Amino acid sequence: MSAFQSPVITGEDKKTFRVDSSDPFAVQKLKWALQQFLADLYKPQYHQLIVLCIGTDRSTGDSLGPLIGTKVSRLQPKRAVIYGTLEEPVHAVNLEETVAEIERLYHYPLIIAVDACLGRAESVGAIDIGLGPMQPGAGVNKTLPPVGQLHINGIVNVGGFLEYFVLQNTRLSVVIRIAEAIARGLYLGLQSLPQTADTSKSLPLQRV
Repeated sequence: MSAFQSPVITGEDKKTFRVDSSDPFAVQKLKWALQQFLADLYKPQYHQLIVLCIGTDRSTGDSLGPLIGTKVSRLQPKRAVIYGTLEEPVHAVNLEETVAEIERLYHYPLIIAVDACLGRAESVGAIDIGLGPMQPGAGVNKTLPPVGQLHINGIVNVGGFLEYFVLQNTRLSVVIRIAEAIARGLYLGLQSLPQTADTSKSLPLQRV
């Protein structure tokens, strides 16, 4: 087995990066990509990092976000507040309320939005990380406000037809594999982030 080498971020204007969750180096690649993106984004004016995991545990495919939120919370990262867990999910009904709460509680938060999405058959199992906001609900024809300065999407199933039912009938093994990779990559990437902002005045570092 060859050793891991830092990949090159590709995509339009080098703003996106994709890794297969079954890649044995998926966690290291996600950590590396997160570090590269945050190096550009994370400025002193951001007083708190927020990981906003979107989804619901009432749908297998859409449970990716809450699974990741729960896993990362249990790892207790030093650099981030976690929103969206299996016990307290953030979904279409309460997303706007949650974002408003974040903006009220934290001065200049930097939000990493995490969610499941649908894609092409050959892309199932892939993880996309990129600059800019996420458009949650777009895959199931819901209109929700864009959120985040950085987004992470896990492609859990094939899109294009009856998306709601496709999410309901997604294989749990795929969701868990993606969740494990994203959660560990997120945790390691956040742990290695320099303390460039004064987070000492922020609220407690976990919301579970």
